[in-house]
Amino acid sequence: MSNRLIATSTAAITLSLLLGSSALAATELQWWHAMTGANNEVVDQLAKEFNGSQSEYKVVPVFKGTYPETLNAGIAAYRSKQPPAIIQVFDAGSGVMMRAEGAIVPAADVLQKGGYTFDKSQYLAGIVAYYSKPDGTMLSFPYNSSSPILYYNKDAFTKAGLDAENPPKTWPEVFEAAKKIKASDAAKCGITSTWLTWIQTENFAAWNNVAYGTNENGLGSTDVKLEFNAPLFVEHFQAIADLAKDGTFRYGGRTSEAKQLFMSGECAILTESSGGLGDIVKSGVNYGIGQLPYYEGHGPQNTIPGGASLWVFGGKSDEEYKGVAQFFNFLSQTQIQARLHQVSGYLPVTNAAYEETKKSGFYEKNPARETPILQMMGKAPTENSKGVRLVNLPQVRDIMNEEFEAMLAGSQDAKTALDKSVERGNAAIAEAIGN
Repeated sequence: MSNRLIATSTAAITLSLLLGSSALAATELQWWHAMTGANNEVVDQLAKEFNGSQSEYKVVPVFKGTYPETLNAGIAAYRSKQPPAIIQVFDAGSGVMMRAEGAIVPAADVLQKGGYTFDKSQYLAGIVAYYSKPDGTMLSFPYNSSSPILYYNKDAFTKAGLDAENPPKTWPEVFEAAKKIKASDAAKCGITSTWLTWIQTENFAAWNNVAYGTNENGLGSTDVKLEFNAPLFVEHFQAIADLAKDGTFRYGGRTSEAKQLFMSGECAILTESSGGLGDIVKSGVNYGIGQLPYYEGHGPQNTIPGGASLWVFGGKSDEEYKGVAQFFNFLSQTQIQARLHQVSGYLPVTNAAYEETKKSGFYEKNPARETPILQMMGKAPTENSKGVRLVNLPQVRDIMNEEFEAMLAGSQDAKTALDKSVERGNAAIAEAIGN
């Protein structure tokens, strides 16, 4: 064979290999997220299963830090014209993403681009409504929706002489139980809470049917005046501040850090997202679950969804959108949603997954695991309990956290902390919307 023929044959083989590898190359879809611990394992497993189910697309999970850090990373990436295909944004960032209309493509449109029909009736109403426009268009895919619940250490309850099978239902009962636990040395601290903003303010308002702000807490208009310095909020936060003086209440941090205080056994009562269940199960604590406490004469009404949803950035190719649509359709499968709910504590986002879980007898064996769903769906929402949506909710939460921390340090009382939070928060909202 001549050298020319060898060279020609080699070139042909090389070209064939290149064309073949190009044809087989999967379209990569980066998924930026904020999941840690057991929930990070779930993210990796879902991506692995989707990637193994087909060969056209490859979802690549990328951890970007806390919820606020992930949101900020996404904003920076979009400004530099290098955003991921999918970004997980926590509930507080929904208003921020909704304002960035040119930056995102509604999830309902993405599904349609991929040849799938979006039917909002398939999803739990309270969840899909929060992530939709007033006309019903779903803007983001509700990946890990949660509701705050009460976790308690059964061993500490027994040691303190409390009924380990009947957790306290009202806030005064919770505070009394926390005092008994501390006084009996059943635990170093009686109670702690993650997310003082989301749980003790936003959900506190909804669950007790009191206003967080005007215009349906921001769902009716971006022009919102905050109202969470009303008497019931003051009473509640002053009780927490008083318990903090002797360590009966212990502050863990602004987001989910306080969960560690419960898992280590230091604190016996924890209010935390239902999505924290995976880590609590792994901790080995002998735990129980109760509904979120309320005040007699006010609640319970309904809780509002927390957790996060998946947003799709604009500027991507049709092929990428088809891949995202296929991934969202994969996540919507009943078996996937039912498993995600059962292993993580997050709510099933589809009605079919909820019904499948009930039919399987899961709630009969684990009755408390239905608690977060019943809290959200038990009653039709009022103007006070549809949710909270501010154009700059992360900023307002930061303001509140600064004032709460000063209160817990003993430098101001609850009324002062809440009044200052409202005043500073209103100024920040006015500036954000250009008033």
